[in-house]
Formats: sequence, structure tokens, C-alpha cells
Amino acid sequence: MTVQKALEQASRLLEEGAVGVPRLTAEVLLCHVLKCERPYLYSHPEQELSDLAWLHFGRALHERLQGKPTQYITRRQEFYGREFLVTPEVLIPRPETEHVVETALAVAPEASRILDVGCGSGAIAVTLSLELNRPVWATDISLPALTVAAENARRLGAAVHLAACDVTSAVAGRSLDLLVSNPPYVPLEEEAGLQREIRDYEPRLALFSGLTGLDMYRRLADDAGRVLRPGGWLVVELGFKTAGPVRQMLDERWAEVRVVPDLAGFDRVLAARLGA
Repeated sequence: MTVQKALEQASRLLEEGAVGVPRLTAEVLLCHVLKCERPYLYSHPEQELSDLAWLHFGRALHERLQGKPTQYITRRQEFYGREFLVTPEVLIPRPETEHVVETALAVAPEASRILDVGCGSGAIAVTLSLELNRPVWATDISLPALTVAAENARRLGAAVHLAACDVTSAVAGRSLDLLVSNPPYVPLEEEAGLQREIRDYEPRLALFSGLTGLDMYRRLADDAGRVLRPGGWLVVELGFKTAGPVRQMLDERWAEVRVVPDLAGFDRVLAARLGA
């Protein structure tokens, strides 16, 4: 079985299994098995796969056909130009979440005390630490998630300090310049309609936030008012059509509120500055 034939067969299987972008998925999985980059596949189409490589490729294809996300098979996901370790213990970082980083860098470039709440893989915390060249703190209630975040910080050389706690319960009052978060925001009532890759494989703790999807936003709004210094910023990713309800959670203490759209034009990030 050559590289070319393996890709042709795998692409056909994935297409028949209604897996999105079947050819690209086949290429990514074969690169994972062969420990190579995609250009190698096209420069060595006649290379024969070893029996062991064919076995591992078949197993990876089977997992993907069962719905397991490609990122959990390869344990890799790019975020803000860097490669992160991902496991089923953490949410897979999405390109949309890069808008959280961009907004944080824009509104609070001088922030020195930064906290990422519900850090998961550590994608936001690690990226901010590296982009700003300063320490960042991060919390998560999930110990397995914190293990992944610690490994990503180590691999990428980021100064990220981790704490296991619920939201900001480990943080002293009025000590932060910037609080960022990509909180869970999927309503429980929408669970049945989610893609199986999300519903059956990504951690529920990082996905769902009550019946309406707004529970964690309420907690973040309350906690941010307690832990941010005057003039500090709250920056959060928004779920679909949550900009209005989240705005309403911010009382008169907030001096400035901005909503930032993503590339598709949807409200993606809310940034709010705490007044004096």
C-alpha cells in the first residue's frame, strides 16, 4: 500500500462516512502516523507503508469515522500560530477564540496582572504570556485540564501560573488588570442538536452553562467586579446571540463596553472596563 493509494482509499471512506473535508482529514491523519508534514505526502506518493503504519492509519480512520475529532486523534491543534497539545480533557481551541486574544491585546496592552478563567488547554493564557512577554495566571476547576495547560506552557516556554479553583475563588479582591475567558456557553436545551464530534467527545464542563447558556457569564460579571482593579478590563468570548444578555449583566460600575465581531460578522467578543 503506497502513500497515494492509502490517501485515495481513506478519502473515499471518510467521504462515504459523511466526514467533513475528507481528503484533508486523510492527509492530516496519515501525517500523524508517519510523523511528517503534508508536503512529504506529495513528494513521496509511491512510498510503501509499513504494516505497522497501515495498522495505525486504519485505527485512526476508524476513530474518526466513529466521530472522534481529528484533533483528539493527533493530539494537536494550532492556535495563534503555535501548536498546542489537546486531549479529550480540554475543549479544542477554535480560530474564533483568537479574537479574544486580539481584543485583550488591543484594550489592555500594559496589563501586568492577567487571569484566564476556565483556561482548558491554556491556549489563551499561554498566547497572552508569549505575546506580552509577561506572566499570566490561569484557573480551571478541572485538574486534568490544568495538566494539559501546564504541559503546553512548558512546551512553548510560557510563564503561566495555574490554580485549581472555581472561576476566581482563589483570587484576592481588586488585584487584576485583565480578566479573560472563553466560558462554557452552550444551552443545555441545544445538546441534542450539536454535532456528534462536539456532543460526544468534548468535555461537558467546558461546553454547557445552564438551560440558556448564560450561567457562567453571570458568574464572570459578578466576579470581575470583585477582582478587577478600577480601570481593569473584562474580555470574554460570546456565544451566538449572547451579546445583548451579557451586556445587561454589567451594571453602572462598568465605564465602557465594546462588542467585537468575528470575520463572519457575528458578535464574538465582549470587552468591558471597570470604572473608578
